Amino acid sequence: MLKRIMVVVTLVVLAGFTFDNSTAQAADQKIGVMNIQKVLLESAAGRKAKAVFEKRMNELQGKFKTEQDGLIALQKEIEKKSSAWSKDKKASKIRELQLGQRELQVKSEDAQMELRQLQDKELEPILKMLQTVVSSYGVKNGFTAILDSKVAVLYADPNIDVSESVKKELDKRLK
Repeated sequence: MLKRIMVVVTLVVLAGFTFDNSTAQAADQKIGVMNIQKVLLESAAGRKAKAVFEKRMNELQGKFKTEQDGLIALQKEIEKKSSAWSKDKKASKIRELQLGQRELQVKSEDAQMELRQLQDKELEPILKMLQTVVSSYGVKNGFTAILDSKVAVLYADPNIDVSESVKKELDKRLK
């Protein structure tokens, strides 16, 4: 019986030391958060990439605007004049409208894919450099971890947000 008590007391003491040690380790850890989206959008390289993307998007939208206007005009014509047309002419105009809509949809999907590829092309070097910047910033400033504040961080003290510092370092490296 005495042996059992001694074993239990020993285990409790060891558990206490282990708990104290893990608490001390947790107190030594330094955590930072950053808003990756904000860094990307506000950095010089990110703004440049966004401008390239928006320019191409506007070009494509302008290109499709003429086709959309033509299809809208054809649809209005069908609505207004279809009662006066023969069945064949009405069917022909409806087929023409449907073909035009399908072609526009295919072109639109192609444009969306082109824009995604352009976005990936423009952001890839920035994201690679951002990873390097965050890693070196974390090591240099003694961080245990730097987390994206928009992914699974429910609360973070604003004092541990390193977004602005990381953005400045990213801008320096991408000049």
